[in-house]
Amino acid sequence: MNEGGPSGPRRLAVVLFNLGGPDSPAAVRPFLTNLFTDPAILRFPAILRIPLGRLVAARRTKAATENYAILGGKSPLRELTEEQARALEGVLAEEGVEARCFVAMRYWHPFTEEAVRQVKEWGADEVLLLPLYPQFSTTTTGSSLTVWHAAARKAGLSVPVTTLCCWHSDDGYAEATAAIVRRALEEARAALPAGAKLRLLFSAHGLPETIVKQGDPYQWQVERSAAAVLAALDMPELDNAICYQSRVTPQKWLGPSTEEEIARAAADGTAILVCPIAFVSEHSETLVELDVEYRELAEHKGVPGYFRVPAQNSDPAFIRAVAALVARARAETRGSRDAAGGKLCSFAGGRQCPKAHTGCPHSAAQPLRSAA
Repeated sequence: MNEGGPSGPRRLAVVLFNLGGPDSPAAVRPFLTNLFTDPAILRFPAILRIPLGRLVAARRTKAATENYAILGGKSPLRELTEEQARALEGVLAEEGVEARCFVAMRYWHPFTEEAVRQVKEWGADEVLLLPLYPQFSTTTTGSSLTVWHAAARKAGLSVPVTTLCCWHSDDGYAEATAAIVRRALEEARAALPAGAKLRLLFSAHGLPETIVKQGDPYQWQVERSAAAVLAALDMPELDNAICYQSRVTPQKWLGPSTEEEIARAAADGTAILVCPIAFVSEHSETLVELDVEYRELAEHKGVPGYFRVPAQNSDPAFIRAVAALVARARAETRGSRDAAGGKLCSFAGGRQCPKAHTGCPHSAAQPLRSAA
């Protein structure tokens, strides 16, 4: 139950971090500009990053606009994230928690600054920052945290803050995801001839190798997510692999790429079931890149069957898992104290990443030492 004082239960603001997406064709270019001028994405001094980011955005606008046209001219991510927020509020209410969920998108509305203002106006007694990225990366959760803390300082929002940095192999998340994968496996096998080979591909958004070499823990956490889902599936004979999609710059990116794994499946004569392991909502990378572009590539290469695992969206078991993460993070007494003075914890309490991953937010934090 939610603890409260003489005035009633404590008001918990759960802030859901996500990428965001354009809400109209006219928003595509400014959305891309916001993305590619983020110093967490293009790691150059501002004098170079801003013009370069604008150039990249301009060059990608036409293709991106065509992709969003397939989706009706806009990304569905805001609506799907807001549905997740309402579903999470419902579960928390059933558990006796007075909570409201706010959406803070990084590159398009509702921006982080809008979420900060809404949290302050609501009169929250405490804030829990919950990235809808199971795996931590300096390019996603790290970027959102930087902007959140700056916006909160500027707005004068001063309440206790807990940050859940990652939940890559949380049992509830893994089990909920495995249940969705299991259903997709059954459907794929029913659509294939008896005895046909089938490979499960965990496809995650890629990163330039240089960012990983700088200490970003994302790749390690993606591998932990895939291992946790496989353990929950308990199908030792299941053929599987991890791959990376969405390369957008000429640098060397994490591999193997999803395109390479599609070509390998064709050579092996095996059908594939693609699981978007780093995404928990449908958006252009799933609905266009996976469902249209990679499907066409698989057909062209002669892959004998191409199937895709749906994203979690507001799946009830997934939302219950997220609610459990909220409860544990609030109660956590391990973890770290971040630079802003708030509590920083992983799904399992303290730091999970090997020390070589200096991009882990716990690297620059002090031990929590006492309950927050």
